[in-house]
Amino acid sequence: MTCSPPPRDPGASMPGVPVVAMRCVERVYPGPPPVRALAPTDLAVHRGEYVAVVGPSGSGKSTLLNLIGLLDRPVQGTYEFCGRDTAAMRDYERAAVRARHIGFVFQALRLLPLRTALENVMLARLYSGAPRGTHHRWATEALEQVGLTDRAHAPANTLSEGERRGVAIARALVNRPSLLLCDEPTGNLDRAAAAAILNLLDVLHAADTTLIVATHEPAVAARAHRTVTIRAGSLESGPPPAALDALEPA
Repeated sequence: MTCSPPPRDPGASMPGVPVVAMRCVERVYPGPPPVRALAPTDLAVHRGEYVAVVGPSGSGKSTLLNLIGLLDRPVQGTYEFCGRDTAAMRDYERAAVRARHIGFVFQALRLLPLRTALENVMLARLYSGAPRGTHHRWATEALEQVGLTDRAHAPANTLSEGERRGVAIARALVNRPSLLLCDEPTGNLDRAAAAAILNLLDVLHAADTTLIVATHEPAVAARAHRTVTIRAGSLESGPPPAALDALEPA
């Protein structure tokens, strides 16, 4: 879906309104001692953008994605998703926005190992409130979109790492979200499998999907149209992709 559904929809916005608009958003985890995982941050992402968030492990990339994906709440600042102030949303509204409008590809994937690829994708439909009769068809179409139709009935624990990541992307896409978030989408993949995932993200972006990808890999960041850098919880303008090697931890 796009950011132009009916105006009473919690995930809706008018054309031109950013999908993500953060102002002075901060996240501190309680201690002792308290840990500032994200310093006060401004970030705007518009419909159709492909943004890479780049930084080494522990820099705050996952924290930022969790805030954008409404899996966590900031301790201060404002976050508007498609023009809607997320602080004003009740828990059930946040859950509905996550289910219907945000696709999340987690670094750990979180697939159910004994369920088939198709069943894992269909599970995401259960939380969308969509009619049950649509689950199988939409999940099948999502697997087709990532090129895994022939593996639909294979249990997740029999799939290769690249296939598992493809299933995770299909699960994130099945509700046709406004925004797709990917946390280290090529982690632990060989070169061929990583290239296939990056090519898939290019195709999704060309189809007007808004993408935010967290990565520490220069080759992944180079595919994005815009790069922002995060170091020790602080977000700043990104360097050219060729300079990203300097962000790797020693």
